[in-house]
Amino acid sequence: MSSTPAPTSSRPAPGPVLGGALGLGLLTLVIGLLVTGATDPPRIGDPGPIVRWGLPVLSLTWQVAAATTVGLTGLAAFLMPERGSTDRRATAMRYAARGAGIWAVAGGLTVLLTFSDLVGAPPTSASVLSQFVTFVFQLDYTRVMAISSLVGLFVAVVASFARARSTMAWLTFIGLAGIVVNALTGHAANAVGHETAVNAMGFHLLGIAVWVGGLAALVIMRRLLLTPGEGQDLAVTVERYSVLALWSYAAVALSGIQSGWLRVGSIANLASAYGVLLLLKVAILVGLGVLGWQQRRSIVAALRTSPTSRATFARLAAIEVLLMVIAMGLAVALSRTAPPQLVLVPETDLVTVLSGYPDPGPISAADYVLSWRIDWLFLTIAVLAIGLYLAGVRRLRQRGDSWPLGRTVCWIAGWLVFVYATCGALGIWGRVLFSTHMIMHMVVAMFVPLLLVPGAPITLALRALKARADKTWGPRELILQITHSRVNQVLTNPVFAAAFFFASMAMFYYSPTFELALTTHTGHLLMMAHFILTGYLFTWVLIGIDPGPRKWNPLMLLVILFVTISFHAFFGVILTGTEYLLAPDFFGQLNLPWLESPWKDQFRAGEIAWGVGELPTLILALLVARNWVRADRLETRRKDRQARRDGDAELAAYNEWLAERRHETERMGR
Repeated sequence: MSSTPAPTSSRPAPGPVLGGALGLGLLTLVIGLLVTGATDPPRIGDPGPIVRWGLPVLSLTWQVAAATTVGLTGLAAFLMPERGSTDRRATAMRYAARGAGIWAVAGGLTVLLTFSDLVGAPPTSASVLSQFVTFVFQLDYTRVMAISSLVGLFVAVVASFARARSTMAWLTFIGLAGIVVNALTGHAANAVGHETAVNAMGFHLLGIAVWVGGLAALVIMRRLLLTPGEGQDLAVTVERYSVLALWSYAAVALSGIQSGWLRVGSIANLASAYGVLLLLKVAILVGLGVLGWQQRRSIVAALRTSPTSRATFARLAAIEVLLMVIAMGLAVALSRTAPPQLVLVPETDLVTVLSGYPDPGPISAADYVLSWRIDWLFLTIAVLAIGLYLAGVRRLRQRGDSWPLGRTVCWIAGWLVFVYATCGALGIWGRVLFSTHMIMHMVVAMFVPLLLVPGAPITLALRALKARADKTWGPRELILQITHSRVNQVLTNPVFAAAFFFASMAMFYYSPTFELALTTHTGHLLMMAHFILTGYLFTWVLIGIDPGPRKWNPLMLLVILFVTISFHAFFGVILTGTEYLLAPDFFGQLNLPWLESPWKDQFRAGEIAWGVGELPTLILALLVARNWVRADRLETRRKDRQARRDGDAELAAYNEWLAERRHETERMGR
């Protein structure tokens, strides 16, 4: 029986709600700027009041627009059911196109005003206009913001025509990347702890985009989710969003604490203007947590049947959006305020300037066990991977299904080795020594996948995750889409995976990308992602049991394995004989007092690349051979069962065929 919808007056319209939220956010921003004095004219190079006031306003505008855009595309692709009589996804994409348009325009103007601020002249001056086109992509700060604005423009264009869920999913991930990339723009790239601050800000922006954007999208699409008067679809969508909101809240809270403490540095500094704004933001975050808990505890379950609950949800959602945008206004004000704790790296400390960390000194045997420097990004990834895997195993066992203990042990061991390679001695000295870097490379690209692939994470996920009956894309459906995609078919071709594994490594070291990976945080992250993904892909096609790669003949896999490792060893030989220094602007300038010679260290790196591959190759070969024997044994058992069922009809047919050939031969002989 249909429930009567709540009166229209109790349903806040999305336009006034979002407009009021942005207005309150701008008001908060202005008050914050006045309190901190961030808009006071500088003594030298005043860009004018348009820049001083317009830049933070535009920053807040594009951030709200970007988050709302991603929320709408994500809602359409993953959360919102579509009925035969509705056109919700198309409507969401129309709103997303408008939001992305605002993102692109506001972001582009932000880039212009930022450049004007850096030059110290009004944006209409000849000095700014003449240099803008030339230098906008040469300066790290403006380049990142310009890339984000171009992402907004791309999403705006594609969203105008997008109707397939796969396109909406791609737009969501591309939009998130366009938002998270802004983590590279901080108070100072040469500050102590810069990489940790960037990682924290990346998690912070990702959490805000999903949390704030998702709720804003729900406010916009709420009325359509109530069509034709029932709350079923709204309840389902809110339930799915609440799971993402919980994860996002945790990411925002933890990353915010880490990022704030890096900039405040002490309890006493909380009394500064920066600290006061930070405390206000924390208070709003706590209030949002209470409201979110209230939503999840008492309202979400009642949305299916109670019109009163739907009206209460609408009011609470509107209040949450208002508070979220106010918090974003405070965040923009914080970004324009100098933090009290900002220690810059001295330009004379070349090791820290080039690598991001101080000289660790000569490495000893004990350091391989005792020395640690936590990389919070990689540690978080490992903890999440292990935690989600164990949650999947627990869900299987709760419903009475089994899961091999050996797979769980392999998965956990693989991520523990990964943590050691990135946070232990290999991660520390790998930033300054080519030889240690090569050991870290071999461990991450060859040994870690050897442990992760037998864990069969895809198989576990497909068994543990629930399928959706309303044809939306949940985690299980997304995994199936990826594993059965044409791109995955190409990537998991053993010949391609092997060639990519070897060729990309050679191209990496003998190109400028190696130096970028050593000197920039982005390059380092991309390098680590490349190492583990190419290694995992190569190992997966050889010994993987997860669905995806087409199973090749084991003999062919052994041939591919030995050919690839032969080229790998050949690369090591070439590296030992290279007569020039790779990444010369890095290793040639470090001038480590305890290092005998960077040339000898490069030679040792070549020896490591040559010799370390033997052990994982042997293990892979044994595992491929074991799979070969196991497959033959299973095939033999299958044929034996078939023979018992049909009286060995296959053998009888074969003997009959031989007899016919013999009789035919005898006739021809006569």
